[in-house]
Amino acid sequence: MELEKSVDQYILNKPLWGQELELLRETLIELGLEEHLKWGAPAYVDNKMNIVGLAAFKNYVGIWFFQGALLKDPEQKLYKSEESKAVAMRQWRFTSFDEIADNLEIVEQYVLEAIQNTRNGIVVKPQTKKPLIIPSELMQELDKSKELKAKFEALNLTKKREFCEHITSAKRAKTKQVRLAKVLTMIDAGIGLNDKYRK
Repeated sequence: MELEKSVDQYILNKPLWGQELELLRETLIELGLEEHLKWGAPAYVDNKMNIVGLAAFKNYVGIWFFQGALLKDPEQKLYKSEESKAVAMRQWRFTSFDEIADNLEIVEQYVLEAIQNTRNGIVVKPQTKKPLIIPSELMQELDKSKELKAKFEALNLTKKREFCEHITSAKRAKTKQVRLAKVLTMIDAGIGLNDKYRK
């Protein structure tokens, strides 16, 4: 599925929720937020900090607060999506234009609070990453060759983690061995597992 190239295109491609998206969009812009397209959906930014995003699905249109966990939420409108791993993000779902219109004043209050929190540096800090756990299969190979071990140690933490997770996520022993062989070749060449996807 091709991602939209503009917010206008995103809204045009969601005809069921066009009016609702336009109302939310207009409100966010009037509050002084800059409009961008991020991750294929409308996002609204203040001083280069993500404040809220919009998204439309089959049964609802939603507004996502990037730092929603820190909002007071006196009206109990926000909740954390069960499938979301994001610690700070909270969403508010709407099922009709009238529901948005009736709650627009509260939406504005929440957005203004989110802007102020971000300007005041009140944000959820990213969680510290887990320690790097090198799978035994890879560790055995690294212990056999000082040169290969030095090349592995020269990689940044992200690349090391990607290699380790690539091996450990294999369910079958045979798949682990295939992945291990691939990883060893890439480490030797100084190439990261996902380098081709990075700009």
